Amino acid sequence: MGNRSDTRKRALVAVVAICGAAVFAGVWLARERDASLSRLQRQGAVRIGYAVEPPYAFLTPDGEVTGEAPEIAARMAARLGIARVDWCGMEFGALIDELEAGHIDVIAAGLFRTPERARRVCFSLPTLQVCPGLLVAKGNPLKLHAERQLVTNGALRVAVLSGSVEERRLLQAGVDAGRLVGVPDALTGKAAVVAGVADALALSLPSVKWMSKQDILTGLEGAQPFVPLAAHEPGYAAFAFRKQDLRLRAAWDRALSDFLATPEHQALIARFGLTVADVPVPPAGRGEGAE
Repeated sequence: MGNRSDTRKRALVAVVAICGAAVFAGVWLARERDASLSRLQRQGAVRIGYAVEPPYAFLTPDGEVTGEAPEIAARMAARLGIARVDWCGMEFGALIDELEAGHIDVIAAGLFRTPERARRVCFSLPTLQVCPGLLVAKGNPLKLHAERQLVTNGALRVAVLSGSVEERRLLQAGVDAGRLVGVPDALTGKAAVVAGVADALALSLPSVKWMSKQDILTGLEGAQPFVPLAAHEPGYAAFAFRKQDLRLRAAWDRALSDFLATPEHQALIARFGLTVADVPVPPAGRGEGAE
């Protein structure tokens, strides 16, 4: 009986070892066949997708793409020997679909890392850590000072970017989907509040601060103070890559690690109302597979 049991154990160990070796070999082969970085270097161009949400990504009056994420992305591409960036503007909710479909190579849009997104894309090191904010009418007539009010007040209509962490968090907190006004980008969300279609726009705090300062004439402001839900933790914004583009993501992370929190980086993000206090130092977690 003992010999038979020992034989079964040895057989099980052998099976586990074979499976482990197969997984390792598969990963190794995937890395060896991965030409994501060399392909872009040969082509001399990288397609970067963004959605308008200042200060992460937006257009200047002259139509130039700028913002925290695109400006850093352009510098990372140059450091990797990629001469040109082809900017691809789209709705926020379409970014990951377009990346998976191969229509873009990188997402640079202040995309927050979440477990759901990490199952579909590979994230870089985070570039920002931010808290929630709320854009409201001037004077905050509804006295909205806590995220919990958005849940408990059944009369409120809240604009959210379709596919955003704000949308997911409010739905999980119990907000009826019928009270959420889905919008393709932050500017449309702002317009919804101005027009009275929504009572507030739920965005990250840097976006709310930027829009409050830049759009004085619209009669909007950030709710102050604004208390997030008790379970909330800071969101981490990062670049995103296709799961199979391991070499591109790894090289990007090496360049990014050398850039974050340097004087050059601090000067860049200062243009968008951000400081080194908004940057995870040391970076929170690894880029690959981070959640």
